[in-house]
Amino acid sequence: MNLQNLKTLSSHRCFGGTVSFLEHESREIGLPMRFSVFMPPQAEGGTPVPALLYLAGLTCTEETFMIKAGAQRLAAEAGLALIAPDTSPRGPAATSVPGAAASWDFGIGAGFYLDATQAPWSTHWRMESWLMAELLPGLPAHFALDASRIGIFGHSMGGHGALTLALRHPGRFQSLSAFAPICAPTECPWGIKAFSGYLGEDRSTWLAHDASALMHSQAAAPYPGGILVDQGLADSFLAEQLHPEKLEAACRAVGQPLTLRRHAGYDHGYYFIQSMMADHLAHHARALVERRN
Repeated sequence: MNLQNLKTLSSHRCFGGTVSFLEHESREIGLPMRFSVFMPPQAEGGTPVPALLYLAGLTCTEETFMIKAGAQRLAAEAGLALIAPDTSPRGPAATSVPGAAASWDFGIGAGFYLDATQAPWSTHWRMESWLMAELLPGLPAHFALDASRIGIFGHSMGGHGALTLALRHPGRFQSLSAFAPICAPTECPWGIKAFSGYLGEDRSTWLAHDASALMHSQAAAPYPGGILVDQGLADSFLAEQLHPEKLEAACRAVGQPLTLRRHAGYDHGYYFIQSMMADHLAHHARALVERRN
């Protein structure tokens, strides 16, 4: 599968590899969508390498992770590609949706990595289908990626996306981790606001996009090699929005190994993510690189 009208907006050498910022005409979204890719030096000769899909949080774009996370040096050493999509539809057709521009940062307007079912959002807000049915299947035609070795991680809203997509698509990802994820969006203000708009008022439909509820529904541990989650205890969103204890309880109930690390003094931002990045890339490398060798 080719990505329609793919164009490179910029390209930069980085730790022996290359960071590229790209745009294509998305069939699923119906609008141009942007993403970034870091290809490590191990892929320079065309040898397919494993990849990590990173989903960013509210207010972020395809640039945020590549610029702020400090992941490229570590990924180059491990031989991991990095993929960072934009978080939401954008452009005039998206911002003209009533209410989108005014509340983009916190709830409606932000993508939440799902397919909206309610008008007017259902026309373009199809983030899950874009990622799972278009972007990931299409990338190996353009980059030397091993589609059988893909991990997923994310931050905040993107941590929610990483957890839910990993659980909603069994077998598609071989490793999973998250930084300060929204673990129970059906029970927090951000999630309630977004799900009401995107999915409607029938809350029973929301559970299919709630990581804690999805984990509770598992018949067996979906990631027997373990899930890694890091959470800062100075995070101003922890008590009201994130609820890691609910994911912890759900994992315990189904026997899913979970390493949930709570860090005194760390907040919700990218200084926290930078501080924990080496451990997350090592976690994914064990599943994607070391076990294959």
